[in-house]
Amino acid sequence: MPSLFSKYNHMARALNAIVTSGGRNPFAVTIEKMLSSTTGIIEGKETLLFGTNNYLGLSQSKNAIKDAQNAVLTYGIGTTGSRIANGTFSLHRQLERHIADFFGKREAIVFSTGYQANLGMISALAGKDDYLFLDADSHASIYDGSRLSAAQVIRFRHNDPDDLYKRIRRLNAPEQAKLIVVEGIYSMTGNIAPIREFVAVKKETDSALLVDEAHSFGVLGEHGRGVAEADGVEHEVDFIVGTFSKSLGTVGGYCVSDHQELDLLRLNCRPYMFTASLPPEIIAATTATLHEMQAHPELRTYLMNNAAHLRSGFVDLGLHTSQQVSPVIAVTLETEEQAILMWNELLNLGVYVNLSLPPATPDSRPLLRCSVMATHTADQIDQAISVFRQAAIKAGVIS
Repeated sequence: MPSLFSKYNHMARALNAIVTSGGRNPFAVTIEKMLSSTTGIIEGKETLLFGTNNYLGLSQSKNAIKDAQNAVLTYGIGTTGSRIANGTFSLHRQLERHIADFFGKREAIVFSTGYQANLGMISALAGKDDYLFLDADSHASIYDGSRLSAAQVIRFRHNDPDDLYKRIRRLNAPEQAKLIVVEGIYSMTGNIAPIREFVAVKKETDSALLVDEAHSFGVLGEHGRGVAEADGVEHEVDFIVGTFSKSLGTVGGYCVSDHQELDLLRLNCRPYMFTASLPPEIIAATTATLHEMQAHPELRTYLMNNAAHLRSGFVDLGLHTSQQVSPVIAVTLETEEQAILMWNELLNLGVYVNLSLPPATPDSRPLLRCSVMATHTADQIDQAISVFRQAAIKAGVIS
């Protein structure tokens, strides 16, 4: 009888090769205890955390923890239903209003995860007679949303508004609705999208634009609303999607828009309609960290200074690193063997980062993905740079 698991044999062989060569299974690393936003216990020892996406360090917010505890006492631990059934509490409506007001938009929808926000919005907006234009380096949630949609999907070159414009013009379908999807900061490389230029293409081609600000929310812009705010074109973006699991330190996703029809999607968006809603403690904690983020704009300054510090250190070491300064700093390597050896040595020396291997990487080369926090100290960043130097030498990346 054919095995349903035979399609994964290559993955099993790859993981086995890593372990038998003395390495770790990169997907089995466990943070046994959090000591602070920047340190935790891994394999029984204190480890610097440079791979958590906890950009503002708010996952350890005392205010959020207190509000979450109070919410559990008041509402219980879960909702046991979807938003269109019994899963809408007053807390959900309040958070949606807070998010909409923060972005200065008419409406907001809150989802149970950021993944579901993309899956739901893209599949509900783009139908069988529509066209969907995706950046080639889009996140898996965007691609999965396009698969759930019945729209015709066309990819354009990464961060290339000119290529997008040519593809739309070549299509020559003025009567069909068109949705362009880009990200603010790309999660693997830290590349920042030229949103102003994409807005120009959107207007020229009479298209709609959805921007996923998952990694730029709380990070860029005068108020932390993302790349669209930083580029001064928020009012030209039709839909902004994001997540609470990065800068706000919790879990969940959202979409904000000025389109008054947004509320109709609640009855046409399957990942919203058929998923249990976020539990009260998560909603309360998210509301608390949103307020904390707004009350402490200096966190964004600390974050970007730390990102520049880490990137500069990698450049000085001669590592092939991200071209732009963002909270995502990637070190690209030439071979998987180098990446695996270096990642293991980093963890041996007390620094945790993300190991990303093809085909999950944009250009089929492995990379070590670091995420910086506002709460990292200068000494911690210097320590991480020093450990990277030792690991890179051992892996033969630098001499």
